[in-house]
Amino acid sequence: MTMFHFFNCAILTFGPHAVYYSATPLSEYDTLGTSVKTAVVYLVTALVKLVCLATFLKVSESDSFDPSQELLKALIGFVDVAGLYFALTQLTHRNISQNHKFQAVGLGWAFADSVLHRLAPLWVGARGLEFTWDYILQGLEANANLMLSISLAALGSLMWLRKNKPKTLIPIIYACAVIVATMPSITSYLRWGLGWHLPEVVGFQLFTSLAMALISWQLFSACQRPSA
Repeated sequence: MTMFHFFNCAILTFGPHAVYYSATPLSEYDTLGTSVKTAVVYLVTALVKLVCLATFLKVSESDSFDPSQELLKALIGFVDVAGLYFALTQLTHRNISQNHKFQAVGLGWAFADSVLHRLAPLWVGARGLEFTWDYILQGLEANANLMLSISLAALGSLMWLRKNKPKTLIPIIYACAVIVATMPSITSYLRWGLGWHLPEVVGFQLFTSLAMALISWQLFSACQRPSA
């Protein structure tokens, strides 16, 4: 029963990444190499963030919400944006279109994040004798992160790779990118500042990630239309 619970949670956490790759044209255009390179960039970015957090962040003795520390975390979180910029603009891609490039980058980024932050807790905790919903919620959180990562990659693609985008959409693109990039700080405030429970936070993440995915898709589609 414990291993069954572990496999269920693991499939919920990592399965959508495989489904997204196989169900979209990414598998047809052999973009796996781009996703793997992006995962390596994510690991380097995570190491840089870890060093910055250890250097500049104070060790808190309580779980209370500290606005100054959370602001610093948000600023350090923009290292992810720099990593995505490198993955989108500097990695050698295999003659894939911009459409497929941002999806492959976002997929690799989200998968590396799930492996780094969720695989060990799943292996240690989900095999326990006592059933808990926390690991199922963790899997749902990974799905929300997948949508947010692809959305941020799409917005980054519009910001850095597409030159002929409508000027009226530029502020919206940048505003959406800031919202997605600061989502970890927003959820941290909801949980520790407002006292939301984990199911409420995960529900908010799922709703927000779906909304940002729809908005990003609309923006990407609008920028692909030929200008009049």
